[in-house]
Amino acid sequence: MLERLTLTISTAQGKSRIMKEAATTEKKAYHHGDLRAGLLSAIRQLVEEKGPDQFSVAEAARLAGVSTAAPYKHFKDRDEMLKAAALDNMARQSTEMRDALAPLPPKCVERIEALGQLYIECATREPGMFRLTFALSSGHNRDPSLIASGKAMFGLLQHEVATFLGIEPLDPEAERRAMMLWSFVHGLSFLLIDGKVEAMELDLDLPQMLHDVAQRVMVDH
Repeated sequence: MLERLTLTISTAQGKSRIMKEAATTEKKAYHHGDLRAGLLSAIRQLVEEKGPDQFSVAEAARLAGVSTAAPYKHFKDRDEMLKAAALDNMARQSTEMRDALAPLPPKCVERIEALGQLYIECATREPGMFRLTFALSSGHNRDPSLIASGKAMFGLLQHEVATFLGIEPLDPEAERRAMMLWSFVHGLSFLLIDGKVEAMELDLDLPQMLHDVAQRVMVDH
């Protein structure tokens, strides 16, 4: 009887120790900012695997290796998690856009082509996140932070257009031509990730098409 009691106490103590260690680990992750980054990474993975409609907070927590309560330390609800993932996606894409421009000389049409190439690469690499970023609901089309991030991304393109033309970025002509370029790559991105180009067996030479569009909009226009 004494041995059984000792074993029970030992087991209980072991479970308590494991729970405390898990809580400590999670607390450390939260302290160092790893929890939010880990959750955003988990959301991206789940969105790619299942789509935003099938995503759940519990699945993201499980994939990130934390308790189901942990996400609420950073996010109010599921909707806010998806919004954060969309913002993170736009931030990452903005960084990639700047990186793509870095090795290219200023005021050349190749910079416009590089931005278009990267935009389509981002869409085809993570189609789930691309759809999430541009198809958020629940009033996200009126959310100030999402609108600001979208304008900042478009602003990068508009600035490149203005620089090439030798005009101010806020010039209506810079906005008009940037809108033409964005409309093309955005539409083509959806045609590609929806499988329309492949289904119709269209021969697409993407670099050449991007070059032709950039030339017509920026040089021959």
